[in-house]
Amino acid sequence: MKKSERQRKFVQEHIDLFRCPSCQMPMQEVVDNSIVCQNGHRIDFNRHGYLHFLNGAADTEYGREMFLYRRQLIEAGLFKPIVEKIADNLPDEKLTILDVGTGEGTPLKQLQEIREDCNDIMVGFDISKPGITLATQLGMDAFFCVADLRQVPFNNESFDALVEIFSPSDYHEFARVTKPGGTVIKVVPNSDYLAELRTMLYGTDQGKSSYDNQQVVDLFKKHYPDCQVDRVKYQFAIPDGLQRPLVEMTPLHWGRGAKQLTDEDLQALTRITVDVSVMTAKKTK
Repeated sequence: MKKSERQRKFVQEHIDLFRCPSCQMPMQEVVDNSIVCQNGHRIDFNRHGYLHFLNGAADTEYGREMFLYRRQLIEAGLFKPIVEKIADNLPDEKLTILDVGTGEGTPLKQLQEIREDCNDIMVGFDISKPGITLATQLGMDAFFCVADLRQVPFNNESFDALVEIFSPSDYHEFARVTKPGGTVIKVVPNSDYLAELRTMLYGTDQGKSSYDNQQVVDLFKKHYPDCQVDRVKYQFAIPDGLQRPLVEMTPLHWGRGAKQLTDEDLQALTRITVDVSVMTAKKTK
């Protein structure tokens, strides 16, 4: 089955998940190459098989090349312990899972592989067209679409679990689309995340030399006071040849004052610290 056919089949089977971004009414059916809402608004599947729910162009600096570099590192295992912790914190049963800011989709694929016996229904969305185009090439049984975090194209209380790795949050939308008793998992970087690369780019005495994400953590706890916070910290051995992709996959090197790294600098970058908080909560009402 072609990927475009696979995507349309997924939407036909799970039409109850989707709502119209124009009128917020539920989508009703798939007609030919379009998904149609109760008021007759239509959105076409594009040639890659995904749906584009944005009303206008996306504002993002993340391009195809950056997502390809990210995929190389994630496939090599950069985020594997993070994904394993996410899997540990999800109920061991069949779930409908939404991946917010899915990027090029590899972490969601790894989560599906870990939970293969659960036969989850998985949906990932991102504002980036290049990321979603790459995600549709993974060949996994999931649906990907381009959508806005502030107005996600899904019906109320549609998902058993919502996962978000290193992306912004809209807690009103999170609460709207998550079922009562559902699980919300947000992953945020801690102070030592990619510390070796940060020091290499900025030294030890610039503003970007250190990192503090406490405001993001506090905001999550404000919305979910009873959340569980698991710190996941480890050293990742960078495979030969992936030093440059590691630098290019992160916007760290875009900052003012960042050093232009030489081949000699990159050869010295053999290990990198991954340091994140995995915050898990239940929707209580």
